[in-house]
Amino acid sequence: MSDAHLVPVLANHRFDEAALVRYLRGKLPGFDGDVKVRQFQGGQSNPTFHIATPAGNYVLRKKPPGKLLPSAHAVDREFAVMKALGASGVPVPGMRLLCDDDAIIGQMFFVMDHVEGRVFNDRLLPGCTVAERAAMYDETARVLALLHAVDYRAVGLESFGKPQGYIARQVSRWAKQYEASKVEENAAMDNLVVWLNKNLPATDENSIVHGDYRIGNLMFHPTEPKVVAVLDWELATLGHPLSDLGYCCIAWHSPPGEALGLAGTNYRELGIPDEAGFLAAYKAHGGRPLAHWDFFLIFSMFRSAAIRAGVYRRALDGNAADAKGLEIGGAYRSLAERAWALVQERS
Repeated sequence: MSDAHLVPVLANHRFDEAALVRYLRGKLPGFDGDVKVRQFQGGQSNPTFHIATPAGNYVLRKKPPGKLLPSAHAVDREFAVMKALGASGVPVPGMRLLCDDDAIIGQMFFVMDHVEGRVFNDRLLPGCTVAERAAMYDETARVLALLHAVDYRAVGLESFGKPQGYIARQVSRWAKQYEASKVEENAAMDNLVVWLNKNLPATDENSIVHGDYRIGNLMFHPTEPKVVAVLDWELATLGHPLSDLGYCCIAWHSPPGEALGLAGTNYRELGIPDEAGFLAAYKAHGGRPLAHWDFFLIFSMFRSAAIRAGVYRRALDGNAADAKGLEIGGAYRSLAERAWALVQERS
């Protein structure tokens, strides 16, 4: 992870660093000398910290402080899925340990190996050549298809989620999460809940799904267009693979000025595929057929809006993981409006 995204630990996320060092001494190499803790800036959910030690660098990820929504910020599930995928071919950091004792630093946390690479929050991939962008988007599709091809039973994740009813549960879950964090009325969100419940696909599929798969959660090799780590697995579960693909494709329906989307981009000039090209790459790398594609795209936009509404609520409460929480979270309104416009356009 690039040091360019490191800042001093935010005031509302400080913890007892001496207590952490005492706990990890003897459990991990390097915790017998000087330890420096800094925070990664940019995430909206589980605060993430860079830990420099004499023996090497680690990354700590923990639950945020304060009152949390039910089932949110599940760092133990993040740890479990990345550990299970360690030998699968899906690129993930090496997992070191999980601490579920809140008494150590105030919240549950896990420690993983630090991976060197590049993270691009901007999906336009600034600084890259046309050929590099094309290769990086193809790699993004390849890794997603690879994840969806993993036999979750073979890697010990048969109990990681329920094998049936994922789509209906997800619609219900995010409708409830939205209601729990709601601070204002929004007709587009209400309309989407009704439409999604009326248009649930009759058939279901099951694979490991990341839940937040996008360019910004991928780490690329320092110099090559190769993914070296898939990050931020908080929303991972067993579910329909097209929910991941739909979420990834929200970018093609969001403007660059909002959520760093791709809508209106000169794709050919930049070397970035259009949505149809990205979907074709996913299928070429072994991805699933695109049955009920409109539903999964619109559902993904609704879910993303619900997540952003939660960020907005946390920012209003002074408990967001990122200083831009109000701006980023407040964008849920326009995302919901675009999703509802898509329903009307394609119905």
